[in-house]
Amino acid sequence: MRQSHLFSKVRKEAPADEVAENAKLLIRAGFIHKEMAGVYDYLPLGLRVRNNIVAIIRDEMTKLGAVEISLSALQEKELWEKTGRWSDASVDSWFKTELKNGSSLGLGFTHEEPIARLMTNHIQSYKDLPVYAFQIQTKFRNEKRAKSGIMRGREFLMKDLYSFSKDEKEHAVFYERAKEAYKNIFTRIGIGDSTYETFASGGVFAPYSHEFQTVCDAGEDIIYVDEETGIAVNKEVYTDDVLRDLGLDKEKLKEQKSIEVGNIFSLGTRFSEPLGLVYKSEEGKRIPVVMGSYGIGPDRLMGTIVELFSNEEGVVWPDAVAPFDVHLIGINPDNDTAVEEEIESVYTLLQNKKVNILLDDRDIRAGEKFAESDLIGIPKRIVVSAKTCSAGAHEVYYRKTKETQHLSKELL
Repeated sequence: MRQSHLFSKVRKEAPADEVAENAKLLIRAGFIHKEMAGVYDYLPLGLRVRNNIVAIIRDEMTKLGAVEISLSALQEKELWEKTGRWSDASVDSWFKTELKNGSSLGLGFTHEEPIARLMTNHIQSYKDLPVYAFQIQTKFRNEKRAKSGIMRGREFLMKDLYSFSKDEKEHAVFYERAKEAYKNIFTRIGIGDSTYETFASGGVFAPYSHEFQTVCDAGEDIIYVDEETGIAVNKEVYTDDVLRDLGLDKEKLKEQKSIEVGNIFSLGTRFSEPLGLVYKSEEGKRIPVVMGSYGIGPDRLMGTIVELFSNEEGVVWPDAVAPFDVHLIGINPDNDTAVEEEIESVYTLLQNKKVNILLDDRDIRAGEKFAESDLIGIPKRIVVSAKTCSAGAHEVYYRKTKETQHLSKELL
């Protein structure tokens, strides 16, 4: 892509009404646009990053054997009343509206109920199980406060996976596989070293649920980390009894602020029973399906990456999620034909090598190009100028390490 084709522009100052560092940087760098508190548009650069994160998540879900679906965001009041989750006293983050005929509707904040009802049409026998289905879809939550940028939005993208098993034993096997898939996701996007499997409240479904928490000063949660085992405990369940149950030594735990980047829940038959999701066993008995729910937010992951990997100059994107692999900076204030031809030659060469490349072909000062390149945070920058052409070696700058090399065109 040529940067002259991008309509989005960087901003010198952070927006005055934004608190979160991730939103400040992403708005300044032209990745997102703020519509209102908790609601953001994704501009070309931002969408490329989010799509890269989504591709990694989709790949890991597919490896798990899950199939992708897409469920409606519009939800019937009557369905959610069957499980007691329509009332604001039970769930206080609904966005609710009405049809012209007066029927009440909600905008989905999760999808356990609708997918359980859907599966009653497809699961009748033990031979139909297990089933694993996921979607990557917009969710809506009427948050009282939305001050964490894209990490806590009122409208946001969510990957939600649902498992349907014959019994707890079959569910437990998949549950552990889902944990590993999540760990793979965090490693691939670049936050694996600072993300911990965290024990949290399991509610009425199980002794514990499992969160994945990334240690970060911008986090809203408090966890206690055992760095030797890679296990953490959420403050909400941090008691001597829980530590004893998990075999953790209180003296070895370190208190940390963290961001919840994923969660998984054993649901038992909490949703299958009231919605009539049962199967017929080999013996002919009608048995409720055992369910699990597994959530991860691409937007939240993107915000977490920015909080972790940024400095005074801008964002430092990990290779796997960066909007482009290379930022090619053409410096040719004198409009030298030979320099211009070399810029285009390098651009074509890298394209032919299947490198995702952003060419800054704009007619602005070199200092502005470098400052904006740092702010955008593409991992590798190549500079082609009259000086590098004369030397026969172009400048290669690595955003993460701040190291510089000089390489001939053939070695780029």
